[in-house]
Amino acid sequence: MASTNDHPGEQAAQDPIKLIAIRDAPLSVDEIFRAVGDDAAGGTALFVGTVRNHDGGTDVDALGYACHPSAEDEMRRIAEKVAAEYPVRALAAVHRVGDLRVGDLAVVVGVSCPHRGEAFEACRKLIDDLKHEVPIWKHQKFSDGTEEWVGV
Repeated sequence: MASTNDHPGEQAAQDPIKLIAIRDAPLSVDEIFRAVGDDAAGGTALFVGTVRNHDGGTDVDALGYACHPSAEDEMRRIAEKVAAEYPVRALAAVHRVGDLRVGDLAVVVGVSCPHRGEAFEACRKLIDDLKHEVPIWKHQKFSDGTEEWVGV
């Protein structure tokens, strides 16, 4: 009997990046979940980043996201790096720009892999690298009337 690692489903897919986008419209967890669906995947991990009502001890009323024109290309570069490092069957990442309110979805990423551990690790790597490397900036508006840019 052949080793389970020899099965094609245990390997990364040939073209695992299914969706990379920056949008000014509301995001959908269902869209990402569908995009990363793969019959060979035993694990699918999703991360959903939402606008919270506070930051640094101050109440947040709203925020806006802006990005550099290269942001989507940078997202794809990071996705390709994650797909090369893990046995990714499918990967998707979408970030929102524009004005958002507390509770709105700001970013949704998903990764499917043959096993759950790989999916968790790849998803964590994807969101962490997106947050640190993609030129997307957050403009927070606080309840006390102050504002700040984050990531600029």
